[in-house]
Amino acid sequence: MFYGICLIILSVMAVPSLLLSKKPDAKETLDKLAPYQGWVGIIFCFAGIWGIITSFLNIGWLTHFPIWWVTLLAGSIVQAGLGFILGYPLINKYLFSKSDDAKEKGEQLLAKLAPIQGKLGILGIIVGVWMIVASILFRAM
Repeated sequence: MFYGICLIILSVMAVPSLLLSKKPDAKETLDKLAPYQGWVGIIFCFAGIWGIITSFLNIGWLTHFPIWWVTLLAGSIVQAGLGFILGYPLINKYLFSKSDDAKEKGEQLLAKLAPIQGKLGILGIIVGVWMIVASILFRAM
């Protein structure tokens, strides 16, 4: 459930226009989070990468818990993508600044992900809500 809540928060940070269209007074809260957006992005990017690795290390779940495995993989991919987009300025500053090749590849990845940021954000909200619902449904059974 915690993972789902975190994914929803990350998605709302990535698509602030969606939240602002529903609650115009949320701009103050989003403005307070803006200075930390890069660090939050980096943390979620690495957590997403770790989730992808974990899902493949536990590929055996696919036979016994296919819904959980697919949910973990989908959530981790969205989390890594959104985390990379939000954390790119700091990733570029601290990791890619030493290598021109890495910087160029990072810019290419960002160019591919940036146009789908809104779709990733909406998908992240959907997957996050599903994670919360699934954790309640499957725990009760």
